Amino acid sequence: MDLTVIALSFAAIFVVELPDKTFIAALVLSTRYKPLAVWVGVGLAFLIQTLLAVTVGKAVSFLPSNVVHAVAGLIFLIGAFVLLREAPKADATEPEAEAEFAAKATTTRTGWGAVLASFLVLFAAEWGDLSQLLTISLVGRYDDPVSVFVGAWTALLAVSGLAVVAGRMLLRRIRLQTIHYVGAGVCLLLAAVTAYELLT
Repeated sequence: MDLTVIALSFAAIFVVELPDKTFIAALVLSTRYKPLAVWVGVGLAFLIQTLLAVTVGKAVSFLPSNVVHAVAGLIFLIGAFVLLREAPKADATEPEAEAEFAAKATTTRTGWGAVLASFLVLFAAEWGDLSQLLTISLVGRYDDPVSVFVGAWTALLAVSGLAVVAGRMLLRRIRLQTIHYVGAGVCLLLAAVTAYELLT
């Protein structure tokens, strides 16, 4: 495992996922079920999705190197565009996202029932998510699926853990708009580095 790739993967996925609906979903679910059960369920959903993204990324890495770098750079640029586009309205749409996830968790559940409910809500909500596309790109770019998996999954666990433990406090202190801009900056930096390596 490469600690640099782990750190880069963690940083990229963390800042992209922090303002995402994942954070809101985990926050809302933790108001309905026990926080630990929510975190376990969400973590298991992320485990499967990250494994699939890493597998796709590994398959992509068999393409010619310049094609992989070009596609990875393009995905980083798309990620930056999406985050920049959503930034101005991020704080205004947050209550809608909360209401959407609250409607999916109306019944009281405990133990494994709460774990399963949390798993299903996140598993259904996160397909084709920006973090999955970035995970695929990172594997294609660095050709190190294990390190990217560790970094990406750890970042997703950290984001969902923050949401479960201190989500409401964080939303009061940090604007989602600001986090979107930081995430866009990270994506632009990754795109620039990828372009530089492609052209040199």
